[in-house]
Formats: sequence, structure tokens, C-alpha cells
Amino acid sequence: MRREMGRRAETRAADYLQQKGYTIVDRNYYTRYGELDIICEQGDTIVFVEVRSKRSSTFGTPEESITSAKIARLRKTALSWLAEKGTRWYPNLRFDVVTIRKEVGNTIINHIEGAF
Repeated sequence: MRREMGRRAETRAADYLQQKGYTIVDRNYYTRYGELDIICEQGDTIVFVEVRSKRSSTFGTPEESITSAKIARLRKTALSWLAEKGTRWYPNLRFDVVTIRKEVGNTIINHIEGAF
């Protein structure tokens, strides 16, 4: 159930990013370091996007769930992706976070550009 909720959140985040003009390059890239949820382009910038979702903020917000250890794993995974699939040269690189939170009858999307 939790994995399915994560996949739905990633799809929702990808749709949101495409509506904002981003081009999705890759999704769910796995290495031994971890996973990149969404890799996209915005102009000449490659953007690695971490997607987080929670049903409630009882134990903290989705934004608060990203630890320094997670950030380190995302950076290593991004370097792996660039070495393996980064066939195009990108003068800019950025890490964004998209959080999706369900509230009574509403879905709230928060997009943090350059989160770390």
C-alpha cells in the first residue's frame, strides 16, 4: 500500500512538473546508493527531483523527512546517473523536492527548487 501511494505521488509530481514546462528524462533510476524518483530538464539545467508524500503531518511534514544521509545518497545516485546516462552536457545541475500532502478534499503540492 505504501509503495503504491509513493508511485501515485511520483506520477502526480511528474504531471505537475510537465505542466510547469519541465521535460521528464528518466524516472525511478536505481543504484546501490538509492533511487532518483524523477530526472528532468528545465532549459539547460538537469534537475533531480525527490518526491515525498504523507497522509498526515502527525509525525512531521514530508519536507522534514529528508535527512542529511538521504541527501548524500541522492547526490551519489545523481553522479551515477550522469556517468551512465548523462549523454548531454548540462551547464547547470539542481536538486528539487516535490511534496504531496493530502488534506480534507485537497491535494497540496509544494515544489522546492534548489532544495539542497
